[in-house]
Amino acid sequence: MGELDGFTVAVTAERRKDELAALLERRGARVVMAPALRIIPLPDDEMLLSTTRGLIENPPDIVVATTGIGFRGWLEATEGWGLADPLLAVLASSTVLARGPKARGAIRAAGLTEQWHAASETSAEVLSYLLDAGVSGKRVAIQLHGEPLRDVAAALTSAGAEVVEVEVYRWVPPEDVAPLRRLVESVCVGAVDAVTFTSAAASANFLATADACDRGPAVVKAFSTSVVAACVGPVTASVLVRRGIPVVSPERYRLGALVRSVAVELPARCPTFRVRDHEVQVRGFAVMVDGVAVAAPPASMAVLRALASRPGRVFSRAELREVLPAGDAGDHAVEMAITRLRAALGEADLVETVIKRGYRLRTEAVLTTVG
Repeated sequence: MGELDGFTVAVTAERRKDELAALLERRGARVVMAPALRIIPLPDDEMLLSTTRGLIENPPDIVVATTGIGFRGWLEATEGWGLADPLLAVLASSTVLARGPKARGAIRAAGLTEQWHAASETSAEVLSYLLDAGVSGKRVAIQLHGEPLRDVAAALTSAGAEVVEVEVYRWVPPEDVAPLRRLVESVCVGAVDAVTFTSAAASANFLATADACDRGPAVVKAFSTSVVAACVGPVTASVLVRRGIPVVSPERYRLGALVRSVAVELPARCPTFRVRDHEVQVRGFAVMVDGVAVAAPPASMAVLRALASRPGRVFSRAELREVLPAGDAGDHAVEMAITRLRAALGEADLVETVIKRGYRLRTEAVLTTVG
């Protein structure tokens, strides 16, 4: 059994989206792809070319590498422009700092040596180091990776530095926004169980898309109740947190750790019941019966989730009509949802009919509850 069997998880990443999707699918998740951004190809990035030329003509005193892939991408782009050797000469004469081990590895792979690296892998530690060392009158180049470090740049500027932001892998909105708009609606109606975010820019554009669709408040409500917002790190999470959205983040800012966080969080939110010698857990689009995922139609799952919210309580048909997906209405729709659920579950019949009153979950005990 995969930890994410029966759950739907959305991927908003553009870079490394296939890797993230594969990690989720390996744990059993059904993955929905909805890139919130697209990357401008480096050879076509006139802004990066202009910035690079400016640094060669007016070399920096300090260079900060924030990501390994970004630093390598910058150097690879300069090779295509015929500027690799001049840039390497400039970097060799500068004080080079690394935000983390991957950036440090990229620096060394280029034949350079970093003077210092941040043990915490955070921009806050880099900023603290620079301010302690003193930057007044210094020209500081910061290699970015798709998201600005406005607070860092502002603090350095206030301390007297001239800051040059080197934007590598600039992100812009996707050319086709339809998948992202569909994801916004899916979040609002609970058709996904979790959404993964791997950059602050993706978080920001997801919320901007929701606002443009007049679904901003509904998205915030969904993330605050039934849908998990999973972020790779605190910078990515900060955009959502400012809107009052609770987030799940791993201690280590890696895709594998992000997936493990989702794999722990989602099952923990689902109560487990004992029903007629069967162990049952109600998940997103399926019911786990003795460790095996049994898929059921959306209307059937909606009814089952309502019943599982109050085990043993009788729900009237009128109450259950309220939880049916849009388009399903009337007592007949409720009865069909129950019939299809029973057909899917076979002998593990979870639902009991209470004549002239409605339906209730047939449970002997609640083994675990939402923590």
